[in-house]
Parts: sequence; structure tokens; C-alpha cells
Amino acid sequence: QAMRVLFLCVANSARSQIAEGLAREKYAGFFDIVASAGSNPSGKVRPLAAVAMKEVGIDISSHASKALSTFDLNTFDFVVTLCAEEICPAAILKEREKHLHWPVEDPAVDIEGESEEQKLERFRVALKEIDKKLKDFVAEKAKKTD
Repeated sequence: QAMRVLFLCVANSARSQIAEGLAREKYAGFFDIVASAGSNPSGKVRPLAAVAMKEVGIDISSHASKALSTFDLNTFDFVVTLCAEEICPAAILKEREKHLHWPVEDPAVDIEGESEEQKLERFRVALKEIDKKLKDFVAEKAKKTD
């Protein structure tokens, strides 16, 4: 039984895009429909998010950042929020037991004096965290359907 999942963060430019790419490519047989959105979409995907994903063989360079309002949340089996420190678009989902919160620190923060490599490393860390959460989620759900 395939499932529909929506990943949310604020800008829909890094974490939720990474999650969408991983779920779609790495866990394709598990998810039927994969989407991502933001409560305040930036309009574009962070180039470093695309670089980090390309390193693991997934191309998200053609993804666009999308507004939460373009989706009907009730059509998804699970809605996953990925915000850690900022105001998450989670409030609107409080009633739903299918809302999962996986806080991942925002790799897209600008830290003065940081090199490109240090910035990219933050995206790699976020990608690893999200991948682990996805893997655990898929394993747990697979157990339940056995």
C-alpha cells in the first residue's frame, strides 16, 4: 500500500526539497505521491541543496519552491514538518495524528565569514539527518504492514 506524503518547511528551498528528492528517488516503491511546500516559499531551491543532493546521485535542480496553499493537506497520508528553530507551518496541522515533526536545523542560514565548503557541509548534514529519519520511517511502516 503506497502512501502520499507532503514535506513542509518555511521557505521550501532546502530541507523540504531534500526530503522530497530523497523520498521520491531513494524510497520510490514506498511513496506513491511525494510533494513539498513552504508556508512562506522563497520561490527557488537553494543551489547548495541541489549540490548536496547531486553528490548522492539525486537531481533536484529543476524543483521549484511551492506554497502550502496550493495543496489540500487532507489528500496526504502524512504531513512532515522539518523546521527546528523557526516558526513551523505546523500549527495548521495540530489536529492531525498524521502530522510528523522531524526537526532539522536550517542549513540555509547565512553565517558571516563562512566558506562555500562550510556552507555545503551544513546541507550535507541536513541531508544525512533527513535520510535517516526517512529510512526509520519506512522501516517502521514496513513492519506494520507485514
